[in-house]
Amino acid sequence: MRKGYITGPILGALWLVVMATTIAIAMSFATGAAFRPQILLCLIWGAVTGLIYVRFPAPEAPARLAASLVMAAALFSQFGPVLTGEGVSISAVLVAMLAVFAGMHFGLKAILHDTPFAELTRHEYEAAVIRFLTGFGYIFFTAIVIIPFYVMVMTSLKSQQALLQNPLDFSIELSKGTALFRSYVELFRDFNFGTYLWTSFYVSVLTVFITLAFSVPGAYAVARFRFKGQKAFSRSILLIYMVPMIVLALPIYIAFSMTGLRNSITGIVMIYPVTTIPVALYMLQGYFRGLPTEVEEAGLMDGLSRLAVIWKITLPLSLPALASVSLYVFMIAWNEFLLAFMLLDDPSKFTLTRGVAMLNSSEIPRQHLMAGAVIATLPIMALFLGLERFMTKGLTAGSVKG
Repeated sequence: MRKGYITGPILGALWLVVMATTIAIAMSFATGAAFRPQILLCLIWGAVTGLIYVRFPAPEAPARLAASLVMAAALFSQFGPVLTGEGVSISAVLVAMLAVFAGMHFGLKAILHDTPFAELTRHEYEAAVIRFLTGFGYIFFTAIVIIPFYVMVMTSLKSQQALLQNPLDFSIELSKGTALFRSYVELFRDFNFGTYLWTSFYVSVLTVFITLAFSVPGAYAVARFRFKGQKAFSRSILLIYMVPMIVLALPIYIAFSMTGLRNSITGIVMIYPVTTIPVALYMLQGYFRGLPTEVEEAGLMDGLSRLAVIWKITLPLSLPALASVSLYVFMIAWNEFLLAFMLLDDPSKFTLTRGVAMLNSSEIPRQHLMAGAVIATLPIMALFLGLERFMTKGLTAGSVKG
């Protein structure tokens, strides 16, 4: 294996299988036409191309370009790495050809960088394998994230007639203009999704405030004070979080039914913090332990009370951690489904996840369900992407003391 003329063809063959599969899936989703990889031909074409890339070093790049271009041009025949079905337009085949060419050329150029044709050192061999695995990892994990979201969005923009004609066609007709968003308009007009959005928003915000109100003093006490059972309490915080909510579902349902809290927003706001306070306590106590005690002691010596020290010194220093905990708690409350499904029966009080579940019916078109899923996903996705750097900073803060 540690020879360039063996490593190159093997990595080239595997890389072409990855690229052909990715491009075939992407083109099928984007155009609705038939594309599929030919695994055996991918292995043959990829092995030949990989051998050329290790045989001819970077100064002789024309040989590399020619190999990738010939392989990509084979898409116009039945002997290419990607096979096209009947009725596929020339423009779609050209796009697939360019994608195969770019993916193979730039991919193998990076993977087989400085990989000699002859004997490889251990470092050269491992570096080439790691670069291949890195590229495969980027493609694979990006695909498993993007493909479901793409299918969800494209389905929400389809008409019922188009879905019945070809349920696997995820292309859209841009010529329809605003008619593409008909499902979204009907959700807000006929299914009361505006109310569901507002309910989920203020329930999530209230959950954040209640969680912080209990977890901040609790985490501070565990991190700063010494009392009997402190270590046991600190270690057992997450035990509550580890109890599956499905185990508590029936007792919660019975208790809320007896107290009249079922089918009420008050009951939801009371029970959501139970699921978020333990994890918030765990995250904050680690950060509080990392804050220098000398700053708080200086405040106490200046005459501040313990509460004033927490309010004026500790909390301002803990803003990154508080921001990350708030974002995490908000996402938990926004996406929570089990308790909302179990406790809420009145459609006027549904949260967004409960409203989306209501759309899962044979009487409601599938595009409405997908549109509801998009509405539930986009706000929290935008919030996470916008505040991701604060969350990362808060989660890593306190990991090193001092």
